Parts: sequence; C-alpha cells; structure tokens
Amino acid sequence: MGVADLADYPWDAVAPYAATARAHPGGIVDLSIGSPVDPTPAVVAAALADATDAHAYPQTAGTPRLREEIVAWFARRRHVPGLTVDNVLPTIGSKELVALLPLLLGLGPGDTVVHPRAAYPTYEVGARLVGATPVAADDPSQWPEGTRLIWLNSPGNPDGRVLDHEQLRAAVARARQLGAVIAGDECYAELGWDGRWADEPVPSILDPRVTQGDLSGVLSVYSLSKQSNLAGYRAAFLAGDRDLVARLLTARKHLGLMLPAPVQAAAAAALADDAHVAAQKELYRRRRETLRPAVEAAGFRIDGSEGGLYLWATEGRDAWESLGSLAERGILAGPGHFYGTHFPQHVRFSLTATDERIAEAARRLTGS
Repeated sequence: MGVADLADYPWDAVAPYAATARAHPGGIVDLSIGSPVDPTPAVVAAALADATDAHAYPQTAGTPRLREEIVAWFARRRHVPGLTVDNVLPTIGSKELVALLPLLLGLGPGDTVVHPRAAYPTYEVGARLVGATPVAADDPSQWPEGTRLIWLNSPGNPDGRVLDHEQLRAAVARARQLGAVIAGDECYAELGWDGRWADEPVPSILDPRVTQGDLSGVLSVYSLSKQSNLAGYRAAFLAGDRDLVARLLTARKHLGLMLPAPVQAAAAAALADDAHVAAQKELYRRRRETLRPAVEAAGFRIDGSEGGLYLWATEGRDAWESLGSLAERGILAGPGHFYGTHFPQHVRFSLTATDERIAEAARRLTGS
C-alpha cells in the first residue's frame, strides 16, 4: 500500500453533522477535535519571538539547550532519571513521528504493527503506508509473532485509559519476547483525573519501575500541543533507547525532518516552565467538571476517561445516531467509528472548547 491507496480523511464524513450544528440558533459547540483554544503561554511566545533570526539551518538533533531541557523534564515531571542528550530527539509534532515510525524503522510487508483497540487512526495509517499489517489488541498475550512495532497510548485517545506500572512492565516484557520496538504515546500524561491518577503522576513507559533500567527497544513519544497550547508550533519529541534514537536521527537527517529553530527555542522555554502547565490543567479540570455530569444527565455512560482531554461515552446506539441527535442540539462530537471497529456505539467529547462553549454544551445537554 502507498500514499495513493490511503482511505479518505475520516473527518470529512462529519461535515453534514457540523452543518446541522452550525445552524443551531445559539451556534455550534464543537467538541469534536482536540485542538487547543487557549492562548500560548507568554513565556513561550517570548522565546519564539527572541529566536526569529533563524538564518542558519536548524539542528535535526535539536539544540543543546532543547535536548538538555527534555532530559531535565523527563527527570522532573516523568520520574525518568538518567537520560542523556543522546536519548532524546525533537520531532515536528508527534503525528508525523507516529505516521513515519514504521518507515523510519524499516518495516514493510510481512511485518505487524500492534496498536490499541480504541486508537488514534494514525497508528494504522503508518503501518499501511509501508505495507505492514496493523493489529488492534490491548492484551499482550494476543500480540502475534512477527510483530515489529507496538504502540501504547496512555492516557489514551479517545478512551482516556491509563496504564499503570504493572501493565506497562508486562507490555515491555512481551515486546522483548517478540523482538519488537515498543513506543508509548504519552502526550496526555499531565492530564490525570480519576482514581489514583487524581493524585499520582501517570507513569511513563521509560520509568525504571517499568524498564528495570534497560531502555533497549523502548521509546516514549511526547507532544507540547496539549499541555502548553502549542499545537500550531508543531513541537514534540521522543526519548528512549539510545541506539534507536541514533538510527532515527540518521534517517531524519536524510529526510530533512528538522524542527524550526525558533520552535526549538520555544519548546525549551515551555519545558522549563511548569507553572503554565499547572494552570492549563486547572482550566481543563473545570471544563471537565462542567461537561461530565451534563453528558451523563443526557443519558450517556462514560467509559475509561481516567486521563486525557476527552470523555469517551455511549448511549447504547450507533455513534452516527448519537452524533445526529447531538447535532440537533448544536453540539458536534467525534464518532467512535473513527477509532477502530470495536466501539461503534461510542462518541468522543473534547474538553478543548472555551469555558463559555463548555457551559453552553452543558446547558443544552441538560435542557436547563
């Protein structure tokens, strides 16, 4: 399979529902796509502005300061000590890395790429792009021989499921049995909400309690789009196995995959400042506390959603029917059909709308 064989972009199918929602007298409340709406932190914008004299090509490996800030951030925020600058690599957002990792690792026909059952579709796209076989399976015992790459996503998109240290450790052990690379997509890790994750940090796949101090075959992928409102900057990075990072760096040098120099400066500033991340989490906490009871009052059951930016909900009927009913109330959500074949009755509500729009959605859902 090549680029010409990829399916149509799935969000195009939502257009009729969006048109219905936009026709609502009070306007649309768009809870479909998790694109940040809050301002970029001033400390980050200032760093970007100060770095606009970018006359030279940027470093694919990242500036020394950016790499050092990534290392320090993993130790401080993700409880992953002992990394060096050779363990980390900036990327142009995380989506391109997710889509290109099978290619960069040399996968092809006959290889298998495993991803979660409720999954961001780019995991499958990356596999199909190189002719590999995507397999949706959450249970490590179901990961087949011939698996070369395993994607975990915790907290998950769309389902908000959080994997604990024991689950991550079992996944890494199985990956090593198979001789596969295992990559944890962790871009919502600062957004834990329920149960133990209300007080305890969401664990990283690189945590020594998971890896036993051995990073071989293990990668973590992270994005600043969510915690720092930098979606438009395309600022992300990966970390883990030093040899894998070196291989990926070489490939990315050949392909010209360089994070722009001003964005590297902005990313370093964002990683060094925890205050804006805490403030942003509180914004999402308040929005979640407004939206969740309204969704439940409207007849939906919320599953998972322990962390992340979404409510994963079902009212026991096909997601397209739910989407139509919501659109009549001027609310647009994401259908579970977009996240694999296993959850056709679920919809995804995003918390990335303004306080006013979240409050309006709650009002419409409860009829108040």
